[in-house]
Amino acid sequence: MNDIKVLIADDESGMRSIMRKMIERVEGFTLMDEADNGEELMRLFEKHQPQVVFLDVEMPGKTGVECARIIQDTDPRAIIIFATAHDTYMSEAFEVYAFDYLVKPFKVERVMKTLEKARDRIIRRNEALMPPINLPQKKKTAERLMLHHKEGVSFISMQDIVLVQREDRATVLYTVGDGRYVTGESLLETEERLDKKLFFRCHKSYIINLNHIRDITPYGRWTYVVRLNGTVHDALITHEKYEELEKMFA
Repeated sequence: MNDIKVLIADDESGMRSIMRKMIERVEGFTLMDEADNGEELMRLFEKHQPQVVFLDVEMPGKTGVECARIIQDTDPRAIIIFATAHDTYMSEAFEVYAFDYLVKPFKVERVMKTLEKARDRIIRRNEALMPPINLPQKKKTAERLMLHHKEGVSFISMQDIVLVQREDRATVLYTVGDGRYVTGESLLETEERLDKKLFFRCHKSYIINLNHIRDITPYGRWTYVVRLNGTVHDALITHEKYEELEKMFA
C-alpha cells in the first residue's frame, strides 16, 4: 500500500510544526502540504486529494467546519481530524462526521493513537479485512430510472443501482459491475425519484440499495462503513441511521 497522504491546516506555525513532527513519527503517512487558512486548505485539497486532513476550527478565510463540509461533499471518505484549542465546536465537528476531535494541548500519544486508527481504517477499507455484520435481504423491485446527464439520457434499472453519492460536487450513481453515471441533480432530487422500499439515505452524502448491502463495519466514533455487493465503492452510515437500519431488518 502507498503511504497515506495527509494535509495540515492551522493558522499557528508552531502547531503546524508539532503536527508535522507527530505525523513523521507514524509509519505509513506522507505529509503533502500545509495551509495557514481555509482558502489555502481547499486549494491544496483539490491539488493533492489527501486521505487524511488535520484542521483547526478557527482559521482565516474559511473555518475548519466550513472546510470539512466542502471536503465531505467532494470526497466523503476523506478522514477529517480536528485539532483545536476550542472544545465548544465538538458537536459541529461530528455533524460533518469527523473521525476524531483533538483538543489542544494534546498528548503525543493521543495523536499517535488517532493516526494509527486512521491508518488501520484505510488499510481495512482497501483490503476489506474487517469482520462483517451481515444483514438479510429485502424484497427486490424492477422499476427503472430515467437519468439525464451531459451525454444524454440513460434508463437504469433501480435494482442495478448499488450506490448513489456526492462526488466532486456532483451526484454519481454506481451500478452493478461499476457502471458510473454522473448527473447534475442534487442528491435530494435523485433520492426523491428512487424507490423508497429499495433505497436508504444512510448519510448526507450517500444513498444505498438495501438489496446490495454486504456488511457494515465501524469507522471513527459514531460512523460505520457499508460495503456493497456489485461495486468496489463503499458508503458511510451514521450511528443514528445504523440503528434505523437495524429496526428495518428486525
